[in-house]
Amino acid sequence: MPRPRAVLSLLAAAASALLISGNAEAAADPPLPSAIFRATHNSYSGNVDGAKNSITYQLDHGIRFIELDIHDNGYATSRDYAIGHDSPGNQVDHTGNPASNLLRDWLSVINTWSAQHPAAAPIVVALDVKDNLTDNPNYAAGEPAALNQELISVFGSRLLQAKDYPASPPTVDTLRGRVLAVISGNGETRTQYKRDVGNNPAVAINGRGQVVEVHDSGAGALWYWTGTYGADGRVTWLRHGKYDSGVTPAVTLNDNGDLVEVHQSQGATTLWYRVGHLGADGEITWSASHQYDNGVLPTVRFTDAAGTQVREIHRSQSNTQNWNWNGVLNAGAGTVAWSGNAKTSDARYDKTTSTSGTSRVRVWTGADGPTSAQTLRVDTDRVTGDRIRYQQVAFDEFQQGDSAELQQGALFYAAPAGESSFITAARQAGRVVRGWDFDSASDATSPSANYPATNRPYETWYQNLLTQSGAIE
Repeated sequence: MPRPRAVLSLLAAAASALLISGNAEAAADPPLPSAIFRATHNSYSGNVDGAKNSITYQLDHGIRFIELDIHDNGYATSRDYAIGHDSPGNQVDHTGNPASNLLRDWLSVINTWSAQHPAAAPIVVALDVKDNLTDNPNYAAGEPAALNQELISVFGSRLLQAKDYPASPPTVDTLRGRVLAVISGNGETRTQYKRDVGNNPAVAINGRGQVVEVHDSGAGALWYWTGTYGADGRVTWLRHGKYDSGVTPAVTLNDNGDLVEVHQSQGATTLWYRVGHLGADGEITWSASHQYDNGVLPTVRFTDAAGTQVREIHRSQSNTQNWNWNGVLNAGAGTVAWSGNAKTSDARYDKTTSTSGTSRVRVWTGADGPTSAQTLRVDTDRVTGDRIRYQQVAFDEFQQGDSAELQQGALFYAAPAGESSFITAARQAGRVVRGWDFDSASDATSPSANYPATNRPYETWYQNLLTQSGAIE
């Protein structure tokens, strides 16, 4: 018969086993921010740097975080980003991987594997952006809207877009078979992905719900955004690009997608116009720029239902007198025939507000929490205070040492694996955390990083540590 102390020890052990069992059952389907996954650092480098093998091999062996370094060099020619560490092709292991360095080919490998394993835990694809994508002048040169479209076109419905991430964290099981994209790397790209800044914004909306916004950079560049006014009253922004130099732009847009833009030259008082055509994809085809007068603060509107008659009103460069022009648009030629230049007592048009039927859009600048006072904002007849920015297709990573605006609303956090205090604080705050270069058991934290990204995922210490942590596959 066991002694009393032995009996108590047996009971304690049984109770502990029940507690562990209960915790395991409760944690069988944890919320994403509570789950641990196997992850690799610079996944594309395979065995060139580390011992990871191919992307498919990694996924077959439980890796659920794939990191791809990307460059925009050559995008205008290849219409794609390139994989590589310091440059396209650098440290890329092609053994068992795509023969090319094109991002789409590598994403397609992940998509194919995901389609074949619909019960697998969600795959996070981190895109470590090595170049500033936001200095590209348009979509064709590889600005972030092009990256968004590539993610959508490759992953389709498997992609959980950041804008669709629910307020209450989803569980792992509800995300099985899905892919989440995270933008890492270049800080300017990550910042401008979340917001844009500018001066003197102007807007136009037509009867088809197409929207064009123009603004100046404050340093002589003119930029545009295009979007669509949706059934929910929000504007979805599609394309962004640089189209000219100057200040104080204004724009008007007809139902055919033809637009007339006017602006003042920087540091001078010459007035210029451009004609453009807005396509269904949100891209603008611009005509050449033409000078039509001298003055300041130009505004413009179509004045007839057909969208061929335009009127421009600006202020004199010498006094407060307003002047106007009447014009006839020749969309095919990309020109306006101006006539009737004269003084007018009419006020200049409110270029910041545009209405079509019951739909109204207003643009303005103002801080949104920690963002700059020059943050571009948009109101509609049903929504106020939105940012003018890229569609939030990917999640934006917040890294140790980043600005407050990058931290604002961020779900994914990251730091070198040795930064234990940052990792544990972020985990305790309910964030999804990556520690990169996790190459020693001594890098382990409590709680663990959700994604301990290692260069040697098959070593015994890593396998044992991740098994003990309850890593999910």
